[in-house]
Amino acid sequence: MKKTAQLTLLETTIKELGYTLRYEKGNFLGGECRLREDNVVVVNKFIPLEGKIYTLALVISNINPPGLSPDIRKIIDNLIPNTLFARENR
Repeated sequence: MKKTAQLTLLETTIKELGYTLRYEKGNFLGGECRLREDNVVVVNKFIPLEGKIYTLALVISNINPPGLSPDIRKIIDNLIPNTLFARENR
């Protein structure tokens, strides 16, 4: 799967989980936070595509929602090998 397709799939998953996705500039990589009553994922818009994919995959693995698609699980397992998803598939 191409990197742009991976990013689109991760962005869609974040939004389906009820999070607002924002690309902002600053001196940070990104992550999730709670802003008032909204769940927000913020990603640095100036990091390379691979960094954006890694950041979103890390957030999804930390949320650990049930019923993720096999494509999302594969992306997370490839980037973050010590996740629960990697242990489930052994």
